[in-house]
Amino acid sequence: PVNNITDWGVKQFREHYSNPKLTRRQIFSYIYAVLHHPEYRRKYELNLKRDYPRIPFYADFHQWASRGQKLLALHIGYENAAPYPLQTVRRERKQVAAEKYNVPKTILKANPAAGEIVLDEETKLIGIPKEAWEYKIGKRSALERILDQYKEKKPRDKTVAGKFNTYRFADYKEHVIDLLQKICTVSTETMKILGEMKE
Repeated sequence: PVNNITDWGVKQFREHYSNPKLTRRQIFSYIYAVLHHPEYRRKYELNLKRDYPRIPFYADFHQWASRGQKLLALHIGYENAAPYPLQTVRRERKQVAAEKYNVPKTILKANPAAGEIVLDEETKLIGIPKEAWEYKIGKRSALERILDQYKEKKPRDKTVAGKFNTYRFADYKEHVIDLLQKICTVSTETMKILGEMKE
């Protein structure tokens, strides 16, 4: 395995905090928390777009490392997160317009203002809290990125489209519902941790 924290980097942290026992894992967790710090990201937004991040030394190393450990556990272990109790609203089949092959039309549209996600013309998730939309990866919320990943895309190549384009959202709908509930939990818990970062 390759260490993400160089010997030089470890030396800088140990000397600054006068603690020769700081580990690479602790330092990595500290850095992960700092890179999520809303004020840090706002202040250095332009620099982060064109250069490597420069990591400040905040007063309480262990507090920041602890926050980083919590964030890492959430983000790496998202598949094991407890599903957020969103309500799944399903319309009766007779209320849905008849579709080819009797499969409801895929929509996959987020509506943050209403706190809902419309999956297809017969299923939507409601009760998504405001803070769940606030956790963003890049410029889009984590929830919206999940929707992007599961959209049906038709290949331009006719051969590929005709023979190999077998993906249908309907086959994965229940999995996506479960995943969105878990990502909702991860997003809300992440925002709680970010809210603690007042420094």
